[in-house]
Amino acid sequence: MAQPSARVLVLTPVKDACRFLDRYFALLASLDYPPELLSLGMLESDSRDDTFAAIEAGAAALVGRWRRTCCWKRDFGYRIPPGVARHEGSIQLIRRAILARSRNHLLFRALDDEDWVLWLDVDVIDYPPDIVRRLLAVRRTILTPNCVFEYGGRSFDQNAWRGPGERHLSDMRDEGDLVELDAVGGTMLLVRADLHRDGLIFPPFPYGRAHPARRPLAYDIETEGLGLMARDMGHRCWGLPNLEIRHFPH
Repeated sequence: MAQPSARVLVLTPVKDACRFLDRYFALLASLDYPPELLSLGMLESDSRDDTFAAIEAGAAALVGRWRRTCCWKRDFGYRIPPGVARHEGSIQLIRRAILARSRNHLLFRALDDEDWVLWLDVDVIDYPPDIVRRLLAVRRTILTPNCVFEYGGRSFDQNAWRGPGERHLSDMRDEGDLVELDAVGGTMLLVRADLHRDGLIFPPFPYGRAHPARRPLAYDIETEGLGLMARDMGHRCWGLPNLEIRHFPH
């Protein structure tokens, strides 16, 4: 097998994430990809715990092994109102607009000479050590694995869907190992870095109001908006329904 040569930047926005960080950094340390080809960028926003100090300590432990490690703080002044669930429909527009802004802010600060960007949520709690190699081997410019709560179960990441929002990756397992998507989620998302350099961002507003793939009355914003924007730029999004990663069970 040829030695990898692609430079990969792992990007993670975080908020109130202390309880996840030990596992997050342990999984990064377990990657079998050459560490001299890996970089890390993290952005902390609006936390009420010690997340920023914790990510600085975790990133510092990678210095000398990974190419680059960078941490930034940028508060947006938003918190979910008390007593409101994270996925309550009434807050999705503002909540995901803030998340899109944090992703874009991190991207613009962190991206340097890397070939690929791997977006990774801090509360992903399990994935195989060869995940980077496996994603790169598929040779697609926008690619996401199937994020689930339990292996073999339903997809957690409902933002990865195909038209119009009726089928998610767990519904496509019988279609093969590689399927086309209209939109993507961000739990783990591989993007060719040049697409970001060409202008592909996470829209902090409902994108594609007249887009043929847009779901009626839905907020196609942030990662879903990125999927629709990518199509408008001439790129397709792909998913791996049978390559599963696990998310913390909320």
